[in-house]
Amino acid sequence: MTPEHVDVLIVGAGLSGIGAAHHLQTAFPNRTYTILEARETLGGTWDLFRYPGVRSDSDMHTLAYRFRPWTRTKAIAGGPAILEYLRDTAAEAGINRKIRFGHRVVRAEWSTQDTRWTVECVHNGRPVRLTAGFLHVCSGYYHYDSGYSPEFPGLTKFRGTVIHPQHWPENLDYAGKKVVVIGSGATAVTLVPAMTDRAAHVTMLQRSPTYVVSSPAEDALGGTLRRFLGPRRACAIVRWKNIALGTLLYQLSRRRPHVVKSMIRKAAIRQLPAGYDVDTHFKPRYQPWDQRLCLVPDGDLFTAIRRGRASVVTDQIEEFTETGIRLKSGPELEADIAVTATGLRLLTLGGIRLTVDGHDVKPPETLVYKGMMLSGVPNFAFTMGYTNASWTLKADLVSEYVIRLLRQMDAHGYDQCVPVRDDADVTERPLLEFNAGYVLRAIDDFPKAGSRYPWRFDTNYARDLLILRHGRVDDGIMRFSHRSVTPAVVRRPA
Repeated sequence: MTPEHVDVLIVGAGLSGIGAAHHLQTAFPNRTYTILEARETLGGTWDLFRYPGVRSDSDMHTLAYRFRPWTRTKAIAGGPAILEYLRDTAAEAGINRKIRFGHRVVRAEWSTQDTRWTVECVHNGRPVRLTAGFLHVCSGYYHYDSGYSPEFPGLTKFRGTVIHPQHWPENLDYAGKKVVVIGSGATAVTLVPAMTDRAAHVTMLQRSPTYVVSSPAEDALGGTLRRFLGPRRACAIVRWKNIALGTLLYQLSRRRPHVVKSMIRKAAIRQLPAGYDVDTHFKPRYQPWDQRLCLVPDGDLFTAIRRGRASVVTDQIEEFTETGIRLKSGPELEADIAVTATGLRLLTLGGIRLTVDGHDVKPPETLVYKGMMLSGVPNFAFTMGYTNASWTLKADLVSEYVIRLLRQMDAHGYDQCVPVRDDADVTERPLLEFNAGYVLRAIDDFPKAGSRYPWRFDTNYARDLLILRHGRVDDGIMRFSHRSVTPAVVRRPA
């Protein structure tokens, strides 16, 4: 039986996949495409995570799509509001009718002779095949099946409940309970204040501190501009304001880290109780933006600590006991519920096995081209957002570049495009030069970045904007060919 063929196959129906589909069908109304989604619903991260208080860790004016501005008042939005935004975006554009749920992609094989991908997926335990002229992987970068949980000594002795935020029970009753949240990242600083509404007390247990920055839940400028300019125009202005401020903070953090550290420390002191040991609990050992900053809307974590509803303990776990957690320093934290907010398990390209003309593609042996394609892999793109800004800023640019690439191929009748690494002077670097534990645990499994453009993996939106939206597509590194050309003879653009 001949597999069904589409012009473009998108993997993943989360923030990136819905955006990619919208860009594609707007630019090419007559092109066929399908989205394959492993889960039974769209939304990706924003449907998967259901823990109390789940919210964006970027402002919504930049996390929302450029083509569909965020017009609500909340700048830091909750997960349900983001999921509603995604569902509305998909429904209004008819994208939801293009999604095949429960289809987990396991393998994709490129044939130069046929200039198409053959994609294998599993649906209801049965294999399904499709073919496509272009493959765009928008599956994120972590395992959806399970998060990262260290091996805690004595965990089996604990008589309470242990939960990972990635698998939050639907009807967990924590009213009047003592809760210990293990971790100090974005998930932990979200959970702690959110659970103080009903818990007897919530403790954030961390091995080391993270930079925690208070951010207004609503953008004051946005509210003013909405009254005079309307929501869409106001959003565009606020979006660029936030991009500029975020870029400025990042650049200042890299060039004058002592200045940013001092600013963050002073802000924490102002929001915490008098005499609070800020340096023990909120002074990290690393520099700002060596790891992602944690945003807390309206300083809700600091407010919970001030009111005595939450506390922070900086120590290491000796072991779990029947009634709580014994610390290396000796004391025991009593706990009815332990939440292991200990991070993600990264996954390269959604775990899809790629082959090109019968040869397996080993991601660590490839270089990433323009932050979105792999050396030696034809008609293929993937989306990975920024670590220092909103994911969608990069996702939108990747989708726009794919459109430009497809238009270039249409204009010249090309069937194949592939970035070719042939500069011996380009040295390899880690794709993500980011010191977060979840990154360090898996970075060796990811493709590599290069030491110079276009192989460098930039985290600068302004530079990417110029290159991906306005730079040359036929740059000499991207090679184009016709189906009649043999694999050994690849035509450079003029």
